[in-house]
Amino acid sequence: MAKNKLARFAAVKSFDNFFEPSLQEEFALKGKWRSDYFKNDHPIVLELGCGKGEYTVGLAKHYKDKNFIGVDIKGSRMFVGADEARREGIENAAFLRTKIDFIDKYFDKEEVDEIWLTFSDPQPKKPRKRLTSPLFIERYRKILKPGGVVNIKTDSDLLFEFTEEEIERNNYECLELTWDLYGSIPESIDPTIREILHIRTHYENLFTAKGAQIKYAKFRIN
Repeated sequence: MAKNKLARFAAVKSFDNFFEPSLQEEFALKGKWRSDYFKNDHPIVLELGCGKGEYTVGLAKHYKDKNFIGVDIKGSRMFVGADEARREGIENAAFLRTKIDFIDKYFDKEEVDEIWLTFSDPQPKKPRKRLTSPLFIERYRKILKPGGVVNIKTDSDLLFEFTEEEIERNNYECLELTWDLYGSIPESIDPTIREILHIRTHYENLFTAKGAQIKYAKFRIN
């Protein structure tokens, strides 16, 4: 297993859609993702804590007019999504290996249009480390354009309750919020939205197999 991880990590470093910048150097694509990498002026969407990148790739397939970047610290996991995107010629998906703590080092002010948080670690003993805590929200605020949105999809009651409280306490604009995603999507909802909400990550399949209820929220922080 360890050898397989090392092999994947070594392989993904050679992919054109994978980036592993140094914290000690200025990142060349900061502020230039559209012009220098994607070669278009489409909106940029981040999946933070992307794991194997299923959501990054799934969203990129649905929205050809948007650019998607999966961010995680585990390069061996991102190999799966980066390899799929490379093999299938999905040019609007890329992957960035870094800690989310440093996200504003790699994206310029108002460079990002939307953020997805998919099955993030609920950090039961470290509330400040939760990806919807004020600590991280302020980092998102630095890179999100005015009106940019944050999506969270999780199985964790703890993380979702915390997020709901943060939305209310900080007067974020709540656009969607449900404690039972698959039991409450209206029939009238746009078919594309229905499809992307049903994209299932590796961890989501594990959680739902055990009977976990999936929660979803969408909000603006500006």
